Amino acid sequence: MKLNYDKLMQKELEGFNSAKEKPKVLLHACCAPCSSASLERLIKDADVTVYFYNPNMDGIEEYERREKEEKRLCEKMGVKEISEKYDSQEFYSCVKGLEKEPEGGKRCEKCFYLRLKRTANKAKEMSFEYFTTSLTLSPLKNSAVINETGKAVEEETGVKFLPCDFKKRGGYQRSLELSQEYSLYRQNYCGCVFSKKTEKSE
Repeated sequence: MKLNYDKLMQKELEGFNSAKEKPKVLLHACCAPCSSASLERLIKDADVTVYFYNPNMDGIEEYERREKEEKRLCEKMGVKEISEKYDSQEFYSCVKGLEKEPEGGKRCEKCFYLRLKRTANKAKEMSFEYFTTSLTLSPLKNSAVINETGKAVEEETGVKFLPCDFKKRGGYQRSLELSQEYSLYRQNYCGCVFSKKTEKSE
């Protein structure tokens, strides 16, 4: 049975309303455009902090450009933001042997796991109730794989994963509108050197 992760998220968020305080959610952000619409959907019901951790970027210049845009967006939206230092070796060690995998295959699954596991660990360290990711906003990403990875990480770390499929209900289109509103840099590839070679556009 195919799960509707967007509906699962809506149900979870409805439960947030009964809490005395908004639950704390750590949102892993891959880039400002994807996190824009994701944040807009979450901040009504949760106390959200953005976590920028993306060692898959193909160079420090791209990393810093996206990080700068993420910080600018969070400031505009009144959201706290945490960034990690760029360390591409973490990514290359993680996907070693999978360099020739097609985009969207096992290499991407490893990358999802790397980033979500670090996000969950950071959430645990800082006493967040939930973690989730803006990765599901992109039409090029497999939301089922991302959510399954998030659930597996939840079981490993004990930190709840907030199911999501931010592209649903016009989420991707909304990210285009917000990108224009905030004049955000929109990259035309996922971020890693392998996705860049495919010349796909997010």
